[in-house]
Amino acid sequence: MFPNHYAQYRYLSIVLCCWLLIFLVTRTVLLLTHLHEASANLPDLLLIFGIGLLYDLSFLVYAAVPLAVYLVLCPGCLWRRRGHRQALYIAFIVSLFLMLFTAVSEWLFWNEFGVRFNFISVDYLVYSDELIDNILESYPVYPVMTLLFLLAALSGYVLRHRVAAALRAPRLSHASAWASLAGLLLVAGLVTATVGQGFPRTVLGNVYQRELASNGPFQFFTAFRNNELDYPQFYATLPPGDAGKLMRQAVAESNTRFVSADPEDIRRVVDNPGPPRFMNVVLVTIESLSARYLGSFGNPDGLTPNLDELRRHSLSFENFYATGTRTTRGLEAVTLSIPPTPGRSIVKRIGRESGYASLGQQLRAVGYDSVFLYGGRGYFDNMNAFFAGNGYRVVDQSRIPDAEIHFTNAWGVCDEDLYTQTIKVADADYAQRTPFFLHVMTTSNHRPYTYPPGRIDIPSGDGRNGAVKYTDYAVGRFLAAARNKPWFHNTLFVFTADHTAGSAGKEDLPAANYHIPLFIYAPAFIEPREFRQIASQIDIAPVLLGLLNVDYVSTFFGRNVLRDEFGPERALIANYQHLGLLEYDSLAILSPRKVLRRHEDARALSYETEADIDDSLIRRDIAYYQVASYMFGHGLLDWRVVAPELARFRQR
Repeated sequence: MFPNHYAQYRYLSIVLCCWLLIFLVTRTVLLLTHLHEASANLPDLLLIFGIGLLYDLSFLVYAAVPLAVYLVLCPGCLWRRRGHRQALYIAFIVSLFLMLFTAVSEWLFWNEFGVRFNFISVDYLVYSDELIDNILESYPVYPVMTLLFLLAALSGYVLRHRVAAALRAPRLSHASAWASLAGLLLVAGLVTATVGQGFPRTVLGNVYQRELASNGPFQFFTAFRNNELDYPQFYATLPPGDAGKLMRQAVAESNTRFVSADPEDIRRVVDNPGPPRFMNVVLVTIESLSARYLGSFGNPDGLTPNLDELRRHSLSFENFYATGTRTTRGLEAVTLSIPPTPGRSIVKRIGRESGYASLGQQLRAVGYDSVFLYGGRGYFDNMNAFFAGNGYRVVDQSRIPDAEIHFTNAWGVCDEDLYTQTIKVADADYAQRTPFFLHVMTTSNHRPYTYPPGRIDIPSGDGRNGAVKYTDYAVGRFLAAARNKPWFHNTLFVFTADHTAGSAGKEDLPAANYHIPLFIYAPAFIEPREFRQIASQIDIAPVLLGLLNVDYVSTFFGRNVLRDEFGPERALIANYQHLGLLEYDSLAILSPRKVLRRHEDARALSYETEADIDDSLIRRDIAYYQVASYMFGHGLLDWRVVAPELARFRQR
């Protein structure tokens, strides 16, 4: 990569070649452990390693720039000192340790999410306290780090003569040094212009092949740089009138009236028939609860007896889907009823996370105490700022007295303690004769899967099954306590998940992996039954407001799916860059670089078919995400543009 007869670049070449070897080994190990999922023949393998080499070299170009700047600008008097050469030798060993640590981190991240580093890893790095605590509680960190350091030191010892010879070589002349540095910067600029998160890896067959061809550190830094994607720049669009017409058709009900002439503004008056029912609402979003863990959805392990019994007495949604793969996506969908726009969720868009016409704001406007209760620290994922800025009071771990906390792990208090706080808040509101809306976000069903001992027959920390069974135990305990309260018979209990336990698969959006439960339980009010049509997290808010007969001005992209005139069955599912619309068993996918795809039998085998802009499903998919991005960008989701119209409506 660099002239090897000059000291600076001989040293730099040794460092970068070692890193390149680590990247190659990482890719090979990931491939060997996922050969079946990759479904790669010989040409595929050549492409995986060829494109992978391009990504590896692209990252090394970026990494070489700061190293080259130092090596070129280092004064000769400092360069010749023995202590400086020893420092560079130690830096070489440290760099090997960091790259080995990165490789192990990639392995663990891949096992959790089925992908290389992406937006998720960027988000976790921002909240390093929770990340570090979770890792320390989940893995033998110190023995692994000791082993990696010994391996780095051994490698440094083996290469010590090469490093020493490189550092003794003659240095570049002043002019040559600056010319070579300018050339390196030019190459870095070309890489920036041509190599990205999408192309060239998108030429590969399935998502596993594309991820194997990627370079983890490269993906991490490009995700950090591009954590919000401008929809019109990266995705296919329709003329505003076409997108608006399709979107209005998708959300219109017989009791709605649109309030704007702007075709991409779906604000509308929703006039729910009958007098309002000021029932209390307890909405529980359970961490990572895939439907496949419930016995009533076919799991044979007996992990969820309480939830299975609850389903028998609830309005149960058989085909209900999460919108995304992260907690913030689930909270965004449930709270704002908006499709998962590309990039970060609105919850995480610091400075742009508040002031929306949320479910909590709508209920607060009719006299409810809207409260967000979270078992962890609410600064994580920007939850406190989001909920406090959108009509909710916040009760998180920091607001729970120490005497009322009996068990914690890296993510917060155990579910039992959180439900105790939920009942405490409900009791206080009931005493004040204030209807309450409590949105509860649990944490126990998350790695490291630890919980109070003696509750269930699976030891704490033994894996996901134990966490699911403890989650179920806590739900049963909570409902048993709630049934003894005077507010129980006037309360809607809603149980769902923020997202599933794993969404990775051969496809970018494996629809079956987004399947989650939704139970609405109110024995004095709702007859138990199964709702079998496909629905999505964005439908929760309009369904609840419909059950309460609350009239409101809606910015919601969901609708009350319980009404008889409900149209095509659909769910919105996405990850950080691929945007999907599932209708029945067909899935349309929008990807960066304006790529359009369609999958048939999407909830089972899923196979890709040709699609273009004239495909009606593709056009509806575009309409959802284009209009959502437009409304977000133009402030049309804001409470300040809803509240005046709502006041005028109520004066009629």
